[in-house]
Amino acid sequence: MPERRTVALVTLGCARNEVDSEELAGRLAADGWELVEEAADADVAVVNTCGFVEAAKKDSVDALLEANDLKDHGRTQAVVAVGCMAERYGKELAESLPEADGVLGFDDYADISDRLQTILNGGIHASHTPRDRRKLLPLSPADRQGATGVALPGHGTETAPPTEAVIPAPADLPQGIAPASGPRAPLRRRLDNSPVASVKLASGCDRRCSFCAIPSFRGSFISRRPSDVLGETRWLAEQGVKEVMLVSENNTSYGKDLGDIRLLETLLPELAAVDGIERVRVSYLQPAEMRPGLIDVLTSTPGVAPYFDLSFQHSAPAVLRAMRRFGDTDRFLELLETIRGKAPHAGVRSNFIVGFPGETEADFAELERFLTGARLDAVGVFGYSDEDGTEAATYENKLDEDVVAERLAHLSRLADELTSQRAEERLGETLTVLVESLGSPDDLDEGAVGRAAHQAPETDGQVIFTSREGLVPGRMVEAKVVGTDGVDLVAEYCGFTGDEPRSPGEEAAR
Repeated sequence: MPERRTVALVTLGCARNEVDSEELAGRLAADGWELVEEAADADVAVVNTCGFVEAAKKDSVDALLEANDLKDHGRTQAVVAVGCMAERYGKELAESLPEADGVLGFDDYADISDRLQTILNGGIHASHTPRDRRKLLPLSPADRQGATGVALPGHGTETAPPTEAVIPAPADLPQGIAPASGPRAPLRRRLDNSPVASVKLASGCDRRCSFCAIPSFRGSFISRRPSDVLGETRWLAEQGVKEVMLVSENNTSYGKDLGDIRLLETLLPELAAVDGIERVRVSYLQPAEMRPGLIDVLTSTPGVAPYFDLSFQHSAPAVLRAMRRFGDTDRFLELLETIRGKAPHAGVRSNFIVGFPGETEADFAELERFLTGARLDAVGVFGYSDEDGTEAATYENKLDEDVVAERLAHLSRLADELTSQRAEERLGETLTVLVESLGSPDDLDEGAVGRAAHQAPETDGQVIFTSREGLVPGRMVEAKVVGTDGVDLVAEYCGFTGDEPRSPGEEAAR
């Protein structure tokens, strides 16, 4: 009988990392590893790190150190770092953090089982030397789909018996792109039972924002085939998922390497039509790449959330040019006016960087003007800090740290005030809400929660129900907003959506 091998995956960072962890889980489960929830119960703890900004890197190191402590008084025998921080720093991370028994890059993912077994047996797998992953794919997007030997986390598929995979017809593919041979199923194992799951639409980024290091370790932009995206969405629906969120570094570029930059507009209605899926959400949209046709699809397609996760970053023209980005306050406000003219209750969120090198008081005031006029549902504000290997790190005219901190605190307060006001504008609205949790049965003060169409997981607040009665996790319900708590909404349950019959379990929950 094979020896029992257990592994736990600890995921930090964004939804893209969550998808990567579930692909690693699928690979490990296929090779006989038993997946456990807690690192203390695992032979090997795999920490999927984030390498985006300094705070995220610190969280990743803390998680690795915490997992390492388990080796002294638990089952855990090895701690392994994977993910963006491991890919970005490789040997440097291994040398500075000897508590990690292994530091594995993206190229190790296909052989993750062998790598972990080697480490568990006391062997050493040499940490990789980081390289610019933008150079691994052809410069021309049109030539990238045929490239081989390039690791693309979250794109994994495996050959499966016909009964285990539902593959779209060749018509789902753009002209000139051949369908994959044989049935393909997602190489993925769910790590929770949430009714929401993310799906990788693409990987990498061709933009060269001066503050961002992501393209250097995630690589150039490459789309997944629509057949794989559809197949994975159908598989997730079979697992009980009701909402899928499409993620990548830049969803507005989807299809440009497949011969059709408008491919997302075609794909979204097909995803929304997947049996069992009740909501499709698109994240990570670039304002400079928003097309009228994409706005139309996002605001008018049944089952597609009228949700706009727009990466504005700033609105002062001089700062945006230094960031190697485009736009200005008035053009951004016009974009929002266009969106709300088609869908008045559309959700819009964004992130902003304050204290960028050379940012003047007038630039900061211009950003305040935009934020005040934008009526955003959710806002993330970050103070600028140098990132290794970025163009902005070489810029002069850096602001003093206390100035950056002061502007960060000021804009954060303004953002909190404005998003609270935006939430209050929704008083009296009837929303379609996906119920996610009923709270603890032992704590009657812990209410049931869900999310409306304008609220993405983790980032945009939630709907807090006034009562648990009648609610079932994983079901869409109608709810009327009767109060607010910051960005969160307080709502009364009005009824299930649709006329489908309830299961006996749902009737019992009533």
